[in-house]
Amino acid sequence: MKKSIIQKIQQSLTRWYRENSLDLPWRKTDDPYQVWVSEVMLQQTRIETVIPYYNRFMEKFPDVEKLAGSDIQQVLKRWEGLGYYARARNLHKAAQVICEKFQGRLPDTREELLTLPGIGGYISAAIASISFHIPAAVVDGNVKRVLARLFMDATPINATGEKNQFETYAVKLLDPDQPGDFNQAIMELGQRICKPGKPVCSDCPVQEFCMVFQADKVGQYPVRVVKKSIPHKKMNYAIVFQGEKCLLLRRPAEGLLGDLWEFPGYEQDRQTDQPEKQLADKIRRMTGIRISVKEKIGTAAHAYTHFKVTADIYLCFYKSGEIRLDGPTEHQWILPEEIRQFPCHKLIHKIFPMLDRLVNQTETF
Repeated sequence: MKKSIIQKIQQSLTRWYRENSLDLPWRKTDDPYQVWVSEVMLQQTRIETVIPYYNRFMEKFPDVEKLAGSDIQQVLKRWEGLGYYARARNLHKAAQVICEKFQGRLPDTREELLTLPGIGGYISAAIASISFHIPAAVVDGNVKRVLARLFMDATPINATGEKNQFETYAVKLLDPDQPGDFNQAIMELGQRICKPGKPVCSDCPVQEFCMVFQADKVGQYPVRVVKKSIPHKKMNYAIVFQGEKCLLLRRPAEGLLGDLWEFPGYEQDRQTDQPEKQLADKIRRMTGIRISVKEKIGTAAHAYTHFKVTADIYLCFYKSGEIRLDGPTEHQWILPEEIRQFPCHKLIHKIFPMLDRLVNQTETF
């Protein structure tokens, strides 16, 4: 692509962005902390979902020092429901590093930004370009889709190893004089105009330069590798009562849904015609206590990004023993109404109505 064409793309895209960009709370400032939080939240999450979470998060943690000095449970509670909880844990860890090593200010070079937990190539480029006006090109899913169509490149955008190809295009197109605006422009173009299924080519500011549009092949791009079907997991959860209180467990910090709270539960590794006995055995190995299983009270289901879960929920009662955890890192016996004070993942939220019904059925106890 000729340099003159690239300059026209830069001008057209930046002009379109300045005239049509969305009014978003994190765009009212170039403060690197606010840009950082917004970009972390926007990873694999829709803008309209992020806005209320961003506003609540910034209200609670208005600066790096406040975030670094807060307990991880407070951070997870504000993140609750947004998913991909490793993002929140890494934000918290990185804030502590920033306070310890960088005097509470985000570093202003990509090299130093990349040393922080959870900050990779994309987020470092976003912060560097938007807050520090460093010419660093961003490459996310929206940008790759725009580039695949603009350059009519059949490289699958979701294939391993495709990143360097699209980074080359992104660097070539980047406006070095206005890197922040250009990066936000090409990302917003992918979000609002150059959409996956039905791109709105009639509203595209760079339509005349788009190779797939000129070739009438928009529907054939971008190319994607067909992924395997999403696995479906079967879980069992126990709401275990001891008197008026029920048992809550905290997951290990590392790994899926780390540091979040849930009822004692496990993934079924084998079918059984005695699910109550299996449940009691699993809970005893996990917690050290013996329980009696009264009845199944319902089923909850949730679809995560890489798998689906269906869980059977059982009402149980403590019989004997002392808590000795194998797997979970902490336990609490709580009153049912206290559970909403703890950060829990979405599947557990879907069990809350069952817990509420149990409390209202006084004969249960």
